[in-house]
Amino acid sequence: MAKLLSTAAALAILAAGAWAETVAVITPYLSQPGTQAYVEGFEAAAAQKGWDVNVIDTAGDVAAVISRLEDSVTQNVDAIVINVDPAQVNVGLLAARDAGIPVVGMDAGSDPLIAANVTSNGYAMAAETSVYVANRIGGEGNVVMFVFEAFPPVQIRGVIADAVFDNFPDIDVLDRITPDVSDGGIADSRAKMEAILAANPETGSIAAVWAAWDQPALGALQAIEDAGRADEGIVITGIDANPQARDAIAAGGNFEASIAQDFAGIGSTAADVVARLLAGEELRGSVIYVPTKLVTSANAAE
Repeated sequence: MAKLLSTAAALAILAAGAWAETVAVITPYLSQPGTQAYVEGFEAAAAQKGWDVNVIDTAGDVAAVISRLEDSVTQNVDAIVINVDPAQVNVGLLAARDAGIPVVGMDAGSDPLIAANVTSNGYAMAAETSVYVANRIGGEGNVVMFVFEAFPPVQIRGVIADAVFDNFPDIDVLDRITPDVSDGGIADSRAKMEAILAANPETGSIAAVWAAWDQPALGALQAIEDAGRADEGIVITGIDANPQARDAIAAGGNFEASIAQDFAGIGSTAADVVARLLAGEELRGSVIYVPTKLVTSANAAE
């Protein structure tokens, strides 16, 4: 009898496993701390739901996401989550649509082929940090911007910062830099900031650095400190409030502010959205925002 019960239990486990939903998570940006946190949050929530999750990193190769999407369709996964510009992987998304597989964006971008995009409010984050910069420099001076227009959630941050700075007649954008992010973004941002500092050696020639995410802000900070220009009061802001950025902000130097996104919350919310879609629910909205918080030296250690 015990043997029969043991066999029945084993069959039940196998049956449960056979019915587990399978979800592919595809991104070219897994080297970014924020993306890592999104994925970890998603995996934690998916584990509680009993899903099988396959995380696919194309290591900076956006075009490769298309073939990975097509592979996932061939494998007949139940759902797909992407962290990439939907407009750049349209062919793969069409394959998923034709197969009836729902696709959810995890800080990706809005698109008719995406059931929903779970993200932070990039408009609000960029407005808060750019206004912070404008106020700190008294509405005048040269500002260096680090942007990345190839990825919609970051691209819109630059658009809003541009609009804020344009509203201050005495603020000039000295340079608008798109760093190489293949290594995470710090090293190339540092090199590009070193070149800008060399081209503008006068004290006060650079009032601030506004970065659309933390890695360029950290690279700029390193360049400023290494050039011996930290005492000039160059204000630096980022977005994400990753641990390295928090440490720099808490130190009370040039890096003064960032925006804390709830990365784990974005991941877990994306998992909840997938669950709702798999249950047949029709979503009312195609963009779902997860709350954020301004981080300065006053709360960076929290």
